[in-house]
This record gives sequence, C-alpha cells and structure tokens, in this order.
Amino acid sequence: MDAQLGQLVTSRAGRDSGQQFLVVGYNGQRILVADGKLRSVKRPKEKNTRHICLHTVVAEEIRTKLIANMSVSDADIRAALERLQHGGEEVD
Repeated sequence: MDAQLGQLVTSRAGRDSGQQFLVVGYNGQRILVADGKLRSVKRPKEKNTRHICLHTVVAEEIRTKLIANMSVSDADIRAALERLQHGGEEVD
C-alpha cells in the first residue's frame, strides 16, 4: 500500500518512534510527514516508507488542500490529527 497525501502514519523507527503524523508530500522514495508541533508543514520530516506504519484513515480536508496546492497550516494538521486519533475517522 502506498502512502497517500493526508494519510495517518505512525513512525516505527528513530527518535520519533510511536509518534503519529500526516503525509504532506513526497521526496523520491521517501515521504514527507508533519504533525504541526515538532514537525511543521514548512519543515516536514523525511521518512523511509519501511520506517512507518500506514493507517487506513485519511484526513480528506488536508488531502484536498494539498492536491489543489492550497496552503495548509500547522493548526490544520493538528486539528486533523486530533480528529483522526479520537474516533472521528475519515476513510478514503
């Protein structure tokens, strides 16, 4: 399964192991993830796809904005993560 923009992922390796992020872009074979706190949208973390766990839920509002090249704020990312983590799941 390939990572989609706006998809919820959990880091499995590194200092941020166990931390949840949203996919905000791609850089070759790596994906770019942000959580809106430690990793902002302007400075996303590059993660190898082998070092993350992909979840089936996608933040549709984030995905739509990223596809349309619209601005996504850290507050948008934090709010979407909060919704996805606490039961307000959006499935693609």
